[in-house]
Amino acid sequence: MTVAKSSGKTGVLFVCLGNICRSPMAEAVFQHIVETNGISDQFVIDSAGTSRFHLGDKPDNRSAQTCRDRGVRVNHRARQTQPEDFDNFDFILCMDESNLDDLRMLKPKGSRAHVALFGSYSANSGDAVIRDPYYGGNKGFITNFEQVTRCSLGLLEELGFDNVTASFS
Repeated sequence: MTVAKSSGKTGVLFVCLGNICRSPMAEAVFQHIVETNGISDQFVIDSAGTSRFHLGDKPDNRSAQTCRDRGVRVNHRARQTQPEDFDNFDFILCMDESNLDDLRMLKPKGSRAHVALFGSYSANSGDAVIRDPYYGGNKGFITNFEQVTRCSLGLLEELGFDNVTASFS
């Protein structure tokens, strides 16, 4: 994988527990938004999980289908967060407080990554935590899609991309 540190690009790593629902969706939505706005060459984007539960698995079918239904491509295999991620990415953005606690414990001293809740980039205070939809129905995945879209736009605005829009089919 090309890493942000050596490429001069902004590296964004999305993290959830198993890397099969929320974080691959966030990765796919963010990638879609930067591609459709012509700024994908400025980013290195990936996702990972804090656990080893689903290593090598494709995203949950419900997560992938929610993306595909909106014209967003999903192409990922689950992986676990690694110590080098904290130097290779500028932003490590997680979905809930449990992920945040895990990442803070894993973060090596002196590493450069900004670790935060992805939901902190949304203007909607209800997005602070992006809840795990795994044990629920399709509605949770749709809610996640809406949340990661708002958070993606907020992150891009924070990075100075003020005129970015989200367009889905």
